[in-house]
Amino acid sequence: MPNSIQMAPSILSSDYLNLQSQIELLANCGEPPEWFHIDVMDGHFVPNLTIGPPFVRALKRITEVPLDVHVMIENPSDQLHWYLDAGADTLTVHIESLRPGAQGGRGFSATLQDISEAEIELGLTLLERIRSSGALAGLSINPETPVSLLKPFYQQLDLVLLMSVHPGFGGQSIIGNSYDRLREIRSEIDALGSPILLEIDGGIDVDTAPLAVAAGAEMLVAGNAIYGQADPVAAMQAIRAAAIKIIK
Repeated sequence: MPNSIQMAPSILSSDYLNLQSQIELLANCGEPPEWFHIDVMDGHFVPNLTIGPPFVRALKRITEVPLDVHVMIENPSDQLHWYLDAGADTLTVHIESLRPGAQGGRGFSATLQDISEAEIELGLTLLERIRSSGALAGLSINPETPVSLLKPFYQQLDLVLLMSVHPGFGGQSIIGNSYDRLREIRSEIDALGSPILLEIDGGIDVDTAPLAVAAGAEMLVAGNAIYGQADPVAAMQAIRAAAIKIIK
């Protein structure tokens, strides 16, 4: 179980036409988030299309809260420098994106059931590129990809992002076996004695956050449960408070 809780509101669920005020609302509250979670979707790796580097660069100008940039793109090797140059504080790529044309085993999520030596080498190279830039390096894993495939990468990781929904759209309910997957990753991280952050994204709210934390998550991404509410500050604080009760 983690010793602290970090909140990462997802701007995917924010009002883009009033984004600066929505960012400042949380950033300037009494207990601001540790991160803002930025979902980059290219319309290929996932079916949705969101934002790119100019947007990340603009966000960097308006907040001192670190930017947790999660790229759901087909060709991260070609585009990493775009987001690093734009100011990503954490840059997370998908393990599934290491295999060109990886297909979804269910719904629209790309899925791997195995990983080759060449794919491992590519992944380690990408993570080293991120770290050498000064950003934290993250690896995300989709719901049907076995978490055992993360093992070759732990030594180069600062963060693991478990997708607890099929990526692409906000407002989904958490997939039930996500808690078991968190526990498995938490066990691996603890066995290494590593400071790797364990993040969860998808279906996190005041009810599911405590369950996720009990299973080992310490960095909570929440979009609709914060920005979809009438009072985003109160919603974020309620999620944090519910999660903190588990570790006290």
